[in-house]
Parts: sequence; structure tokens; C-alpha cells
Amino acid sequence: MKEEDYYCCERSYGSFFRSIALPSTVDAKQIEASYDDGVLEVMLPKAAEVKPKKVPVSAKKVTSVKKPSSASKKEKASKEIT
Repeated sequence: MKEEDYYCCERSYGSFFRSIALPSTVDAKQIEASYDDGVLEVMLPKAAEVKPKKVPVSAKKVTSVKKPSSASKKEKASKEIT
């Protein structure tokens, strides 16, 4: 079907209800709507972006842990075997 051959018109009788899901980037408290000459205009302002927050982290100084040398590992292993 060609787009030029297509015509869409909604007709209703009585009350009418339509709902839409709002994206999370919309500030719901600032939404405005107006209705004039059969045209509904809804303004959906973007919410202020959340800026990353820097948090200072303090840590106690850690003394270095002495790793056992490979020679001491071999000595320990030979003691366990005998």
C-alpha cells in the first residue's frame, strides 16, 4: 500500500481515553498540556541530567605483605613429604 493512498482518521463517540508511557528523561512535575480547536498539545520537558558525584575515599596505610620465596615453598613441601 502506498503512503499517499493511506488516510487515517480516528472517530469516536462519547468519552475518549488514551495513555502513553513516558520516558524516564521527562520531568513529570513540569508537564503542560493545552487543547485548542481539536488539537491537543502536550509539552514534555526533559529532566535535568544527574551529574556524577565524587566521593572521597580514605584508607588506612597497609603494610606490605611479604610473599614467601620459591625456595621456602620447596623446603616446606619437602618437610611435609618426609
